[in-house]
Amino acid sequence: MLTEATLQGYVGKHIADICSIGYTNDSDNHCAHFVSHVLGFQFGATCRTMRRGTGTPASIRVHEIFARCLSVGTWDQLPVPLLWGLVFITNARNVTLARKTMQNVPRKHVGIFYGGTRTIYHYSNSRRQVVSQTPEQFSHHYPAPDNAMFWGSAP
Repeated sequence: MLTEATLQGYVGKHIADICSIGYTNDSDNHCAHFVSHVLGFQFGATCRTMRRGTGTPASIRVHEIFARCLSVGTWDQLPVPLLWGLVFITNARNVTLARKTMQNVPRKHVGIFYGGTRTIYHYSNSRRQVVSQTPEQFSHHYPAPDNAMFWGSAP
């Protein structure tokens, strides 16, 4: 069971502290990689696809995670009783909610939100570590128009 204490325990960690496979190159994007190691997602492309190593592999593509969500919607319509879930940010034109699809474009990012404050935990590629942010802070991950936020219930 996912707890906020578990998520807080990742804050400040580099992807090398999280991925036992060893897919840890700082020039690669690790947001989906982090989310997938935390939640145990092992579908589509994984870190083992990128690097042979021992340990448990995890998914690495944001759009593949989005497509597997049980439900998705715009961030402003996040269901109130949802304790935790996924948060995505990209240009709204990249998303088709009715089909649960997201285009595979460079400007897309994913994190995990938790609790009534909706604290968002995600891997910051520029800081090279897991960070926690408010939804307002997360909304500035990309400048407009690439900053539309969406929620997803975990697969």
